[in-house]
Amino acid sequence: MSDRYGRDVLAGGPARHGPVSAPTPATPGLVVEEVTTGWVGAVVRVEVSGGMRVVVLEDRRGATRTFPLGPGFWVEGRPVELTPAPSGPPAPSPPARTASGSRAVADRRARVARGSRIWVEGKHDAELVEKVWGDDLRVEGVVVEMLDGVDDLAAAVRDFAPDAGRRLGVLVDHLVPGSKESRIASEAMHVAPAGTLLVLGHPYVDVWQAVRPERVGLVAWPRIDRGTEWKRGILAELGWPSQDQADVARAWQRILGVVRDYRDLEPALLGRVEELIDFVTG
Repeated sequence: MSDRYGRDVLAGGPARHGPVSAPTPATPGLVVEEVTTGWVGAVVRVEVSGGMRVVVLEDRRGATRTFPLGPGFWVEGRPVELTPAPSGPPAPSPPARTASGSRAVADRRARVARGSRIWVEGKHDAELVEKVWGDDLRVEGVVVEMLDGVDDLAAAVRDFAPDAGRRLGVLVDHLVPGSKESRIASEAMHVAPAGTLLVLGHPYVDVWQAVRPERVGLVAWPRIDRGTEWKRGILAELGWPSQDQADVARAWQRILGVVRDYRDLEPALLGRVEELIDFVTG
C-alpha cells in the first residue's frame, strides 16, 4: 500500500520523488483534506488573520477550522497548494439547511397533509419536534399529533386503523426494556397490520432530557429520587421556580428557547424521529 503522506526522509534507502502539489484555487465549496490533521471540509472562504492568508474549512457537521493557505492539502487523493480564488462574481451561497440538518427546499409550498401521522406523548414533545423538524414535515405533508400519554395506545391505534396507505408512527418516552412503556408498545404493535405501525422511543424519562444538558448550564441532567415528580425535581436542582404548573411551562419555554437545531439534541432522539419520518413517508 502506498503511503499517501509521502516517505520518511530519514529512513534508509534511495530517496524517491513524491508527487508535486498542484496550485488549486480555494473556491468556496471545494472539498479538501488538511494533511497534518486529517480534517476534511469544504472551503468556506479565504481571509487574512494575523497578517497571513488562511482558508476556513467546514466539515459535514457544520464545524469550522482555519488553516494557512498554501501547500499541505489533498483534493481527491492528490496533493494541492491552495491559492486565492480569482476575483469575479460572488460564488453562489452553499445550500441553506433546516434546523434538522436537511437541505432547505426553496420556493416549495407545504404539501397537502398525508393520511399518515406521527404521534407524540404530549405538548413538549410536539413543540420540540416542530422546532427542529417542522420545515421537513411541512414539505413532506406529515402531521404530528399529541397523545395524552400512552397508557391507552393500543385502543388509539385500533381507532386510527392504520393501513398500507395510511401509516402511523409513534414516539414514546422512556422506551427501555422491561419498562411499562415497552409493554404498552408491544401490545399496540399487535393490533395493527404488519408494516402499518412503527412504535419507537428514546431512553429518557422525559423529552427534556433529549436536550443536551450543556445548553441549560448542566454537565448532566440530575437523577431525581423516586416519589418526586421528575420535572419539579429538575427545576429544584436547577434553582428555577417549581411551585406550580405555570413554573413548569415557563421552564420548558426557557429550555426550548436554547435549542437552535439538531446539534442541540441527543442522538437517541434524533435517530428515532428521523426513522419515524422515513416510515410514514415511505
